[in-house]
Amino acid sequence: MLSSEAVELHLRGRFGKPYLYEPECESTQQLLVDSGLPEGAVAATDHQTGGRGRLGRTWEEPAGSSVLVSVLLHPPAERRLPELSLVAALAVAETVELAVVLAAQVKWPNDVMLNRRKVAGILSELSDGTVVVGIGINVNQTRDQLPLGAPTEPASLRTATGTTYDRAVLLGSLLMRLERMYDVWLDAGLDGIYGGLGARDFLRGRRITADGEPATAVQILRDGRLEIETDSGEVKALESGEVLFAR
Repeated sequence: MLSSEAVELHLRGRFGKPYLYEPECESTQQLLVDSGLPEGAVAATDHQTGGRGRLGRTWEEPAGSSVLVSVLLHPPAERRLPELSLVAALAVAETVELAVVLAAQVKWPNDVMLNRRKVAGILSELSDGTVVVGIGINVNQTRDQLPLGAPTEPASLRTATGTTYDRAVLLGSLLMRLERMYDVWLDAGLDGIYGGLGARDFLRGRRITADGEPATAVQILRDGRLEIETDSGEVKALESGEVLFAR
């Protein structure tokens, strides 16, 4: 379980203090919005009944199979707040790599990929200068427990390696890495973590469709946008949108 007793043994920094846990809730995001809690407060659950992803999609998982967590942040207004999804994605990618000893990549703008399949997603929501970063990692699902018909084919750490994992250990590792990367981002912006991000740029050089338009992904830029070249030769940078790739 992701109970306080299980997770607090693995907390190594200020993220996770306080730590809110509910065995089941609609969404960990809702536990932190307008909570008045300090930066670094964390909400986690073993099952969400109304989990959400980007673009109004749902996030579905069997109880006790995933890391489902939200982190409360109070970033300075002058920072580009959409970059926080990439900061979190890089922290997740490093956490996954350490656990499974396989390379993980970041698919712009908010997914983490393992063997070309999605194992994690991030949802960052802004309210009155506060950002709640929600993270979902597929950990111990079997293949038949993963959702069908997702735009990006899903996987779990278990389906990728055949091994089950201690979710409390994973969450402690994730919060430590997220805190470290967030502090670098506060000091230096996305430039501070760009080396790790650029090296894990999943879409770089791939054929894609961006909001339905055929193109080739060039790279994640240092301001967090995605540079693409359309089939007509136009080079542009995307602030947001849906990007699908050809497998």
